[in-house]
Amino acid sequence: MGQSVDQIAIGSDHAGYSTKEFIKAHLGELGYTFHDFGTFSEESMDYPDSAHPVANAVQSGTYKYGILICGSGNGVAIVANKYTAIRAALCWNEKITILSRQHNDANIIALPARFITPEEAVKFVMLFLTTPFEGGRHQLRVNKISNMNA
Repeated sequence: MGQSVDQIAIGSDHAGYSTKEFIKAHLGELGYTFHDFGTFSEESMDYPDSAHPVANAVQSGTYKYGILICGSGNGVAIVANKYTAIRAALCWNEKITILSRQHNDANIIALPARFITPEEAVKFVMLFLTTPFEGGRHQLRVNKISNMNA
């Protein structure tokens, strides 16, 4: 399947629900579209139930990028990083977000909804989507991520 940079896989747990909706509304105004893998309310749910489908959709190539949000960002990042083609980065400030793309070629951003504002989340997502991977020596390192014998 073809992938589109302007269409993004997104998911959250209950703690990240309102941040997810805020991101969708603000980036939607810029022409981005989303496949929302849930959750669809603030009712308690298990973060792997949305993280697995987002990671699978990015790994399969259906989407180039994914956004995952939970209270700490750690849970969804741990789930996503179980997939061999996923490089999920926990991002809580501008520099970490930029480096996750420049040096790690991250393809999923994990956001900690309880520690950042919705406005910061939008800023970090925009940085994530617009920062290119530098390649070069960083490509060599990224290649070693899935190679346990490197």
